[in-house]
This record gives sequence, structure tokens and C-alpha cells, in this order.
Amino acid sequence: MRCLLCEKLSFQIICKACQTTLLVPSFHKREIEDGFYNYSFYTLSELEDLISSKYYFFGDRVFNILSQLSFEKFALNFSYEEQVFAVPIDDHTRHEFSHSAILARALKSSFIQPSYNTLRATNIVKYAGRDKEFRQKNPRRFQLTDFYYKTTILCDDIITTGATIREAKKALEKNNNQVLFSLTLADAKL
Repeated sequence: MRCLLCEKLSFQIICKACQTTLLVPSFHKREIEDGFYNYSFYTLSELEDLISSKYYFFGDRVFNILSQLSFEKFALNFSYEEQVFAVPIDDHTRHEFSHSAILARALKSSFIQPSYNTLRATNIVKYAGRDKEFRQKNPRRFQLTDFYYKTTILCDDIITTGATIREAKKALEKNNNQVLFSLTLADAKL
């Protein structure tokens, strides 16, 4: 097969050379609301084509590589005094895989445990290319499974306005969960 980025022959969908030269993560911090932060590993301009792979059959391979380069490395350096649960935002399967579940799985460590099927949107509306007003008028209306009194990290692929993350945070807090922060692959505002 050919590398998606440089088009050279490769055993992986993104060759090792591109992984080590073009996909080196940098850490970005954005305050979403008072004292609550989102941390991203890339700007959207760096990953836009790769993130859109979530709509295609090969997207799971792309997300596995991106999650290993970013989320997995983050988990290796993260410690906390109690068990933390990585909650993917709306991890139901589309196109044969869930990109947010792949990201949460990469966080698995001695301090972080992924928690799948925890936070589901009841309003399946696509926000891609939509403005803040549309997002506010069409909330995800998250439904939370039997999940109480946990310490959590929210996981998603991209942050644009922060509306989805704020809504997910409120849904978790409604059941007395603590949300430490959110992690995304890319930030659209950088």
C-alpha cells in the first residue's frame, strides 16, 4: 500500500517516516469555561484530511496511528491519586468503528481505564462545517449510562467551539462525576 501522506510504498497506512517527521504532536491548551481546559495534540490544519478518514473504511487504521502518537504517549506520562476513566464522547459505531473509542483505548494505563458506551448522543446531528449558532440550537442531548461518582477525562477527535465538550461535561457532572479535562486530537481554533 502507499502512505496517505507521502505516497511512498509502506506496510502501514501512514509510513514511519511521515509519523516521525510530519505527525510529531505538540501540546495545546484552551480554556473552555472557567478553570476547565481542553488539551489538543495538533492544530486542525495539520490533521484535517486525516481526521476526515473517520468517514471511510480505512479510518480506524489512521486513528490507531494518531492515537498511538498522541493519546498513548500522554497516558504514559499521566498519574493521578485515584482511578480515572477515559470517556469517549458519543462512541457509537459509524463506518464499522468508533474513532472516539479508539482514542479512549489509547489512554489505557495503570491510572486510566477506558469506559465505553457511557456517554451517547440522542441527537445524531453532524456538526462538521456548522457554526456556533447551529451547534447551540441542535444540542447532542447526551444520555449517560449507569455511571456515578467517577473521576473522568473526556475524549474526542476535534474541538471547534467547545459546545459538545461543555454539554458532555454537564451530563457527567449531573451524575456526580468529576471531569478533570478533555483531550482532543486537534483544535480547530489554532
